[in-house]
Amino acid sequence: MRNLKTDRNYITFLLLNIITCGIYAIFLNSAIGEDLNIIAARDGKKTMHYCLVYFVLAPLTLGIWGLVWFHQISERMGDELRRRGIDYNFNASTFWLWNVLGSFIFVGPIVYTVKYIKAINLLAEDYNLNG
Repeated sequence: MRNLKTDRNYITFLLLNIITCGIYAIFLNSAIGEDLNIIAARDGKKTMHYCLVYFVLAPLTLGIWGLVWFHQISERMGDELRRRGIDYNFNASTFWLWNVLGSFIFVGPIVYTVKYIKAINLLAEDYNLNG
């Protein structure tokens, strides 16, 4: 069992995303999907690799598959948080309310990304301690 990364934060994400012109976001989402596949292996599901979604499926579906991917990963993270007894409110509705509807108030995607990163950090910490 390898230790998963638990120190991801929004400021680092933002700075690296700006410096790399968006490439870091692709890297981060790919890493989060892979980590979630390790953490939530017991649920029998598998999160599709983000590069496949970003480079192939989202362009073919005019971006819809990107929304589906974030819906599914957010829901799976929320299910795993509940299964592990971690008291943190995060699920697919967090994605739709903050990232999609919240984009109308401009700060919504920021709030979603902060919550998304915190959720995976909590899951990774629990996995590193309890498997």
